[in-house]
Amino acid sequence: MKKNFLKTIFTFAALMCTSLFFAQEYSFKNYDWNEKDVKIEVPQKYETEKEIILNRTIKIEIVVDKNTASQYRLIHEKKYINSDDAIERNNKVYIPFSDNENVLVTKVRVILKNGKTIILDKKDIKEEVDQEKGMKYNYFALNGLEKGAVIEKLYVLEENPDLKGNTIKMQDEYPIAEYNFELITPAHLVFKTKSYNGLSEPVLDDKKLENKKVISISEKDIPALKDDEEYSNWDVRLKLFRYKLDANLYNGAKNLNNFKEYATATYERINPVLDKKQEKAIATFCSSIPESKDPQEQIWNIENKIKKTIIYDKYTDMQPTLSDVISKKQANSVDIIKLYVAAFKYFKIEQNLVFTSSRYKVPFDKDFESYENLNDFLFYFPAIKKYLSPTEIEYRLPLFPNYLGNNNGLFIKEKVFAGVAMGIGEINFIEIPGTEITHDYMDITVDFTKDLENPLITSNMTYGGYSGLNFQPIKDFVSAEQYKTMLKSVSENYTLQSEYKTLTTENDGTEFIGKKPYKLNLTFDGKDMIQKAGENYLFSVGQTIGRQMEFYQENKRMLPIEIDYPHYYTRKIKIVLPEGAKIKNLDKFVMDFKTDLNGKTEAAFTSKYSQNKNEVTIENTEYYNIVNYPLASFDQYKAVINAAADFNKIVVIVTQ
Repeated sequence: MKKNFLKTIFTFAALMCTSLFFAQEYSFKNYDWNEKDVKIEVPQKYETEKEIILNRTIKIEIVVDKNTASQYRLIHEKKYINSDDAIERNNKVYIPFSDNENVLVTKVRVILKNGKTIILDKKDIKEEVDQEKGMKYNYFALNGLEKGAVIEKLYVLEENPDLKGNTIKMQDEYPIAEYNFELITPAHLVFKTKSYNGLSEPVLDDKKLENKKVISISEKDIPALKDDEEYSNWDVRLKLFRYKLDANLYNGAKNLNNFKEYATATYERINPVLDKKQEKAIATFCSSIPESKDPQEQIWNIENKIKKTIIYDKYTDMQPTLSDVISKKQANSVDIIKLYVAAFKYFKIEQNLVFTSSRYKVPFDKDFESYENLNDFLFYFPAIKKYLSPTEIEYRLPLFPNYLGNNNGLFIKEKVFAGVAMGIGEINFIEIPGTEITHDYMDITVDFTKDLENPLITSNMTYGGYSGLNFQPIKDFVSAEQYKTMLKSVSENYTLQSEYKTLTTENDGTEFIGKKPYKLNLTFDGKDMIQKAGENYLFSVGQTIGRQMEFYQENKRMLPIEIDYPHYYTRKIKIVLPEGAKIKNLDKFVMDFKTDLNGKTEAAFTSKYSQNKNEVTIENTEYYNIVNYPLASFDQYKAVINAAADFNKIVVIVTQ
């Protein structure tokens, strides 16, 4: 059984609510492209575009036969190809197919500029294997594609119905001349809908098809929204359309797929009454977990124990009992949550189970109750105000996948009424750990006292929070040789690919995640940062902090800024000179760039220097306190980002 209960908890009930007394076929069964009229017609306003979607038609129909429901999806698209880049991007047309879909119709043709048509059918389907992901893809290879051609594709898929919620993207990276969407449902079902980002409101027609309702949206001249801007969230800025089953007029059911029912049913599911055998199994399991008076450490110990002893696989069959989960050391989504809940109860730790979604895919909309919002889950601990990710093996409290933060979530809390415990759902905001957690430090010493042409550089680097998470877990999942290779690769960012003299690390391994920052200590010769210029030496001091991202954008910025998580950098560089040596150009280190919002500095890069005899100390700080910055602040934000890159390029003159 390959079903995740937490994502399909009400699917069966919803299907039963859609029972009809007669069978139906989907209405577009005879839909086809125009076999005769294959003339290419490109609106004049789009003739110079490199790539354009002339027409995209999507029809989704929910069909009920007795006590079962199916969904049929039609995708018909015509795409105009007018550049070499577009030809390269589109020389393969992938067939949309997954385990829960059945492809009923699959047709592709290419209409060339001279009117010739190349038709591809099932015999032309090829297979591609992605070794890294372990996945297979079927596709049509479009040979002979040329500028001025149109690619036309037509698919019909049979799949499980989207009753609990679905989102349709109605904008693309390329202009769409015409977009037509229809949601076709039995007449007795009521669907709730919502349009986003300027998309027009849908039109309901209950006369077009007998015993059916048609919810449609038609738009023309949808502008392109390029997905090529750094620090942005493209998916949620598109024109979007969302829908979900909301009522059944036959049985009077209303407000289907709502958060209150989900919270109640989920609470009952994950808090079963345990018999003595189960209680003993939990007690034995928890007795091996170290106890601590510090609530955060105790929760960390529970998480560490479960993640190191139980293998999580959301596709595996659910175990009959918790003792089976413990003995077989394997759990699916429901099993793993039940085990965590039981362990927290054993240690008397209050928790809320939180359901949410990726803010980069379908951000949680508190005003549109859809189970599509509930695809991921966390635990929240009110006593310490921190979150735990129960399924991500490389994470530890207080760190969790950043894409689940800066987002709303459904918090399922335990409340007792008249002696009976039940689950109550509340919508709250999920905060991402801030700069107090993800704070990096660099302490660098450049010693010229023994050799002006080859200073000894010592770099002590500390990576906190999410920065440390990039390194800490690796040691536990790779061989010693692979880990050594990884460290060498990291060190080359600071040594300009020179061999280091010494390299040591501290706090590597999952046992330190969320507890201590990762430390990397380097010593190396700095000769590659020195250039001789007559009697002087040019020292690229900025390169000691490693390569920095440069943020330059030629076109007008279209999307507001969104970063993964807040973070802070503190850097200190000490240059030690021999007696009589001097440094010029120190004023280059004086920098001050800020992004102010509502009277508060939310991002900054500042730098200064001081000198005491033969020692020069340079200090800079760089921070990003929040995740979202408005489009109006783009230039200020870009200046902060680029300041670090400019610092990296600073060269000073050292004279003897």
